[in-house]
Amino acid sequence: MRRSMLRTLLLWAWVATWTLGASVASAADDARGVLVFGAASLTDVLDDLGRAFTGQTHIQVRSSLAASSVLAKQIESGAPADVFFSADLEWMDYLEQRKLLRPGSRHVVVTNRLALIAPVDSLVRLKIAPGFDLMGALGKGKLATGDPDSVPVGKYAHAALEKLGVWDRVSGRIVRAENVRSALAFVARGEAPLGIVYRTDALAEKRVRIVDLFPQDSHPPITYPIALTTRAGAEAQRFVDFVTGEAGKAIFRHHGFEVRR
Repeated sequence: MRRSMLRTLLLWAWVATWTLGASVASAADDARGVLVFGAASLTDVLDDLGRAFTGQTHIQVRSSLAASSVLAKQIESGAPADVFFSADLEWMDYLEQRKLLRPGSRHVVVTNRLALIAPVDSLVRLKIAPGFDLMGALGKGKLATGDPDSVPVGKYAHAALEKLGVWDRVSGRIVRAENVRSALAFVARGEAPLGIVYRTDALAEKRVRIVDLFPQDSHPPITYPIALTTRAGAEAQRFVDFVTGEAGKAIFRHHGFEVRR
C-alpha cells in the first residue's frame, strides 16, 4: 500500500513538474514574441499587420526589413527569424533547399506590379512599350532600382527592360540600390529622375508619382511567399495564420497589394 501511494505521489509530482515546465516555456515564447524577416517593400503593410495581430493576441511582432537576398543570407548564418516573408520565389527556394524552413509552411500570399516612377513634380510623360525611349526620358540622369544581380525588384526590372528591348541602352545608367525602399528614396529626393519600384512602394510615398506600370507579361510574376523557419513556435504559426486569413487580406488590399485567391 505504501509503495503504491509513493508511486502515485511520484507520478503526480512528475506531471506537475512537466506541466509547470511547459507553462514556463510557453510564457517565455509569449514574452519573446514573433520576429519576422520581411522584404523592404513590405515595410508599411507589416507594421499594420503586426499592430492588428498584437491587438488581437497580445503577442508582440518585430520586423527586420531588408532585401530578400540579405535576409535569406542572414537566416542561413543563424539569425533568429521565426518567419521569412520574401519578395520573390528564388530566395525562398534558397532557404528551403538548405532545410531552414518548416516543411509545408510555405504559402504565396500576395502579388504586386512593377512601376516606373518619377518625382511628383516631374513633367516626364512616357508610355511603356517595346523600344520605348527610356534613355531620352532620363536625360543625363540615372535610373534607380534594386541591384539587378541580387535584389528582387532589380531582377524584375532587368527582365522587363530586356523583354522590352531597352536594357542595353540603360544598363550603364542604373543606380543599384540595396533594396526597393532605397531606390524609392533616390527618386523621392530628386537624386534620380526615374526609378523602377513596386506599385505599392510608389503609393506609399507622396513625393513620387507613377509614370506607368510595366506590362505584366514583361517580367516573371511578382509574388510574395511566406514561410516559418525551423525555429518558429506556436506564436509564429498564429501570425502566419493571421496574415493569410481574411483580416490580413484586408490589410494587404488597403496597401495596394493584390491578394492571391
